[in-house]
Amino acid sequence: MLTLPPECRGLLKEPFGSLHPDFSEIIPYLTHRSFCTVGDVVTRNAFLHGLTPDVSVIDGFTKRSDAVSLPEFSGTILEVKNPAGCISEELEEALQEAYSLRPSLILVDGEEDLAVLPLISILPDSAVILYGQPDEGVVFCEVTESLRKKAAEILSCFVRV
Repeated sequence: MLTLPPECRGLLKEPFGSLHPDFSEIIPYLTHRSFCTVGDVVTRNAFLHGLTPDVSVIDGFTKRSDAVSLPEFSGTILEVKNPAGCISEELEEALQEAYSLRPSLILVDGEEDLAVLPLISILPDSAVILYGQPDEGVVFCEVTESLRKKAAEILSCFVRV
């Protein structure tokens, strides 16, 4: 399991892409593109707009307290454990499996926030990851070689426990 030391948490403050206050702003950029969602609210918004992500990663809560209900999902559902502030091997394996079985939904017992980092390395160039920035909106993150390098640099700060 990988864990992020407290002194490195500042590396995750800046979004990995462009921040949009309203989900509807990004819909035109998703046409005919592979995309994944990380977070309950952004995943729910995608489904409510008639969009089905290739992979969705949720934990059933938003802001660590409020339960979020999702519209009905008919793809593959995987369940994993992933403690807060960590990336478990179970989560990494589930992300790989989910992408191969898309559309898929990963339900995390714990916290899903850091799933964006391993997902960046799994997805092909030009795929999109959408994730929530609490109280600010949705981040539109296009996978590129440059983004993979940035994610790898951040992952190198993690400690294996």
